[in-house]
Parts: sequence; C-alpha cells; structure tokens
Amino acid sequence: MIDALPGDIFHRGQVLNNTYEIEGVLGRGGTGEVYRARNLISGRIVAIKALNAQFSGQDGYIELMKREEQMRDIRDDAVVRYTECSRMDQGHVFLVMDYIAGPSIADEMLRRRLEPRELMIIAHRVAEGLVAAHKQGIVHRDLSPDNIILRDGSPEKATIIDFGIAKDTGEGARTIVGNDFAGKYEYAAPEQMEGRAEPKSDLYALGALLLAAWKGQVPFSGMTPGEMIRRKQERLETGGVPEPLKGLIDWLTEPSLSQRAPSAAAVVDQVGKALKGSTTERGRTAPPTKVTTRMDDRSPKRSRGGIWALALAVLLALAGGGAWFGGILQPVIQTLTEEPLPVAAPYTLTAASAGGPGTQTLKTYAPDAAAAEAIRAGFAAVAGQPAAEGAVTIAQGMPAPSWAPGAADVFAAARGLEDWKIELSDMTAKVSGLAPTVAAGTTIRAALEAWAAKHGFALKLDLANGPRVLDPQAVQDVLDGMANCGPLLQIEPPVDGYPLGTTITIEGAALVPDFDVTIGTALAGVIGDREVVTSIELLNQNLCTVRSVLPPLPSNALSIWLGHGDTGEANLVGVFTTGQNPVVEVLVPANVTKGRLWVMVVDTTNTVYNLLPNANFAETDISKLGTVEGGTRRVRVLFSVAENKADNRLPKAEVTPSDYGKSEIIAFLTEGDLFDTRRPADESIGSFSESLAATLDERPGNIIGFASRILETRP
Repeated sequence: MIDALPGDIFHRGQVLNNTYEIEGVLGRGGTGEVYRARNLISGRIVAIKALNAQFSGQDGYIELMKREEQMRDIRDDAVVRYTECSRMDQGHVFLVMDYIAGPSIADEMLRRRLEPRELMIIAHRVAEGLVAAHKQGIVHRDLSPDNIILRDGSPEKATIIDFGIAKDTGEGARTIVGNDFAGKYEYAAPEQMEGRAEPKSDLYALGALLLAAWKGQVPFSGMTPGEMIRRKQERLETGGVPEPLKGLIDWLTEPSLSQRAPSAAAVVDQVGKALKGSTTERGRTAPPTKVTTRMDDRSPKRSRGGIWALALAVLLALAGGGAWFGGILQPVIQTLTEEPLPVAAPYTLTAASAGGPGTQTLKTYAPDAAAAEAIRAGFAAVAGQPAAEGAVTIAQGMPAPSWAPGAADVFAAARGLEDWKIELSDMTAKVSGLAPTVAAGTTIRAALEAWAAKHGFALKLDLANGPRVLDPQAVQDVLDGMANCGPLLQIEPPVDGYPLGTTITIEGAALVPDFDVTIGTALAGVIGDREVVTSIELLNQNLCTVRSVLPPLPSNALSIWLGHGDTGEANLVGVFTTGQNPVVEVLVPANVTKGRLWVMVVDTTNTVYNLLPNANFAETDISKLGTVEGGTRRVRVLFSVAENKADNRLPKAEVTPSDYGKSEIIAFLTEGDLFDTRRPADESIGSFSESLAATLDERPGNIIGFASRILETRP
C-alpha cells in the first residue's frame, strides 16, 4: 500500500456505511482512488474503488460505476467479484469488490521477464475469464498488464480486474462511455480505433499484453494518430518469441477480424491442448505460425477522406477519453505530417523570479501551440516581461488534461509573491516565495490551494511572510497603542530594521495577566516570520498610574540595591516577608559628579513616599550624597531599624500584613530641579503623577538618568 495524501478521498481508519474500515491506499487515478478495507462484520478484506467528488455527481461516471457493479453477475475465479455500489453522505460513490492480493503483470514486467509457459498459463486463465464475461455480453475493452493480477503471485490464479469502461453488447444496450475509443492504444485492437469493440477486441488485447510481458516492454503503437492507425493494420513483431507462445500471439493479434481467434472459448481449448502437450492438428481457426498476408489484403481500401475521418476519430479519442495518454493533442499539422514530437517524462514547468528587473525565467513543456501561448501569457502577466525565446518546448507526455490549463493559471494564483519559484513535475506542484505581509500570505495560500484543487495538483507550499525588513517603528506603533502600565520598549532594535527570522525582544509592565499573549497577537499581522520574546511584569494600579506618565528614559548606569537591614546582605530577588526590614540604596558610578538625585517609593497603599529630598534632608547634589566605594557612589535612602534608632530622621520600613503587594523604588538623575518646590514626605498617587507629568512636559531633556526596582512583600 502507498501513503495517504492530504487530498485523498478517504483516510485510514475511516468507516464507510458503518461496515468498511479503510486500511490504506492501493492506487490513484485521474478520476478516483482504490483502497484496501476490512468488512467489520465479516472480517473479509475488500478493495474499494471511489470516485473523486467532482465526478461523483456526473451521470457518465456514475454509469461507469453502475456498469462495473453489474459485473457481480459474473461468477468466475478469473474475474474479480463485485459486491455492491454505494454512495457516502458526503456524495462520494464507491464500489466494493474482492481484494486480490498479488502483483499485476505490469509489476512483474518491471521485475523480470515472464517465462513462456507462465504466459501460456496466464493466457488460458484470462481466456476463461473472458468466456464468462462475453457470455454476459460484456466486452472489457481495456485489457492490459496492469489490470490482470496474479493472485498470490501465481499465474494459475490470474484474475481480471477493472471493468470500468466495459461495453454491453446486448441487443439495444448502449456503450457506457459512448462508441468512441476506449482503452489503451498499445493494446487496443484495430477496430477500436474506429470506435468499435467486440469480444474479439479483448482477444487482441490479450495477445498484445502477452507479447509485452515476454519482451518486458510496452508495444510501440506510434507517436501520432496517423502513425497509430497505420501500425494497427500491421502485425505485431513477434520475432524471437518461442513456440507455441508465438503462434498464440500471432493468432490473437491478427489485424483482420476474420483471421483472428474466433472466441475466448476457442482460445481456452487451443491453449489447454498446448499446455497438455497435444499434437492434435489445429483447425482452420487455429493459431497460424506464419502470416504473409499483405496489408492491402487485410482490410478494404480506404479513400483519402476515409483516412482523414479515421485520424480525426483518433484525435477526438485522445482528447476525450485517454487519461492514460501522455499528452492531450498534438497540433493538426503534426498529425498530417506524422513528424514525431519528443516525449517528456516527467512533464515539467520551472519559473522563477530573483526579484530584480529582467530576472524572471521560464522553462516548460506544452502539448501544443495554444497551450504554450496560454502559459507564456500567464507568465508574462506576473513577471512583467515576456518569456525568453525557447522557453516552451512542445512535447508529448502530459500526465493529465488539466496539466496545461493548470500551468497557465498557476501564475495568477501566485501573484503578489516576491522572489517566487514555481515548479510543476507531472501532477505535483511546489511553490515558494515571500509574501509581503501576513495578510497577503493568507490570501496567496488560499488562491494556490484553490488552484491545486481545481486542476488536480498535489501542492507543496514553502511561503515566507514578510516584510523582508521590518521597521522597528512599525512595532513601536503597535506597542504604544496597547500599553497600559507605562511604555513597552524594544530591546536594542537594529538600526537597519529586523531581517526575516530574527527575534524581537520587548520589555515593560502590564496591569492585566497574560499580556505577553496579547502583545504577540497584536504583532502577529505586522512582524511576519519573526519571533517575539517578552519580559512583562504584572503590576498593580498604583504602580501603573505612575508608570503611565513616564516617557522612555535613559538609565545612565543608575541602579537600585536592595538589602536586609538586620544582616546587611543583598536581596537579589527583591522579595521581603513579614517582620523583615528592607534597606534601599541608589548606586551611581563615581565618575558621575554632576546632577541632582530624586528618589521616591510608590507604595501599595495609594501613597508616594518622597525619600530624597525630604523634610529632613534637602540636599540633592549628587556630588554631596552618599559614600564612594570601589568606583561606585552608594546613596542610602531607606535605612535599617538600628540606623533609625540612632537617628530617627532616617526613614525605615518594616513589613506588616497591611503592606503585602508590590511597591516600586524610582530614582531620577536630573540636570536641574525635578520639581520647583519640595514635595511632602508622602502624597497621593494622583497628586504625584499629575505633578510629575507637568514637570516632564515643561522640562524636556532634564532627566539624564533613571532607575527603578520592584520591592515585593509577602507573608
């Protein structure tokens, strides 16, 4: 079994009509897929053939499925047994049939050359199956190596499958796919080229597939419709094939119906005798060993108009029914001149743009001039320049009729991509490129997925979301619009902008939980394929009220030190518990000798305590404050209990249950006074915030250094 694809009709484990559990994909075709499944009631393994959604509602394809299901009336070990035809609630029509475990003749041809006796056994077995089908008035019309399965690998158990284009030959019956050609040209009988099929047509196909299996290659039937028609009037080349296999193949593949084996029953009889080593003389209809009949003797002479009509019939057949055929139609002039076109395998298109003018390239195959022009036009509309001379090669090998229109339409679906590259290989498509924005990327992805579904391509996307370079101001505009607890800042944004794939680091505070998620969501449509890392601190309303009036401020190497008053040890985490005595110092590089220092505590009780200056200490000149130790000036602003006992003018703090929560120590280093008048020892959050906002507006650039630190108290 082969792996499932995203576009498959059913998926592994799905149960159809409460009975059949899908186990895997056996094969895919242009109109549907075949699955292995298990009957949950009986445990029997079955094969399920399902039509794609676009065909499940078309009468012609439903008739094909119904015709195939009617084969259940044929009871012969050499013919696959059908059990039912059903429709899912979602509209998919499917057939249930026996699961035949084993390789097809086509599989064996890839692995080895089949022995003459094996092929004689297969011929006998297949002919028995054709006897059963022909008795019911059913002509297979598409007998080939890929629809004969060797059950358990045994030639004696060869089984015919896939009666999907079978024809009812009963009186008044109509052909399910019409009277046009049906089947594979390499194995089709001459009369099928004219739209006629009868039981002897299956015998011709049997002989052709036996020859292919012996030689290990598909019979060459011609490159153009005209050549195909001519070759079908000639004998197949059987030189080197050992007897009695050669005589059997020659007998089965006689171009003339009158000289061909008369019936499947006659084939069973003659092959049976050969396998038993019988020396009985063959009758008039026995397989001849040598044919000298000239082509003109085998069929009535055709007028020139007749040949044209026959060629046209083949052309129409190629266009309408041959999904197997490697291309839709060759130009009419090609048909008339019978000049062979090259065969492309795989059938490809490669187009790319490196971004600059004149850098767009195209290299592709096309089945005919009209398709080539359509592909060129699609490319030019997006590339802004015509395709280069020689960009399109007319060739056979197109895997499906939808390939050419899909190749022409893919450019419009990819419109808007930068540095794009489009690669088609048979029915697989890969598109890469850069979408200028996330929104554009979403739109382009949807367009390409719709294109792939319409034309039947398996799509692989490798699209990046831009912009190619992100301006930090675009990020800041979003952050400024959502900040609720002071400014949200980018850490060291690159001067030339953020390249693709880089990380944007943001820090700040928030009033509500999970604000980092909110930031990520807000930036998602702006940043493209970049990552956001946030360091957001959750603060209370008091702290956020003060922070909301602070502009982005320089640190100037100021920092705040927290310690324990009883031991003098530093508190690195900033958390204090009940009864503890926090002490606070502002640390300033010793080489900073100019400026004024202002320090306050924003408390959990809607209060701001002005620590420096205060009622007892008016000095703010940095050069006159604190002590210098090891190149750092340490200015203590909140003291220990012992220091307060020695001098009660020194402010102290002890943690009590009423203090639980987060407070913030804020320090400003200014050129001149921060406030015109001395602030009170304590004041409300609102009063302080209003005065601070006013002085910041009146004196821009006055602040030359800033530091803050959260002090948290807990039980």
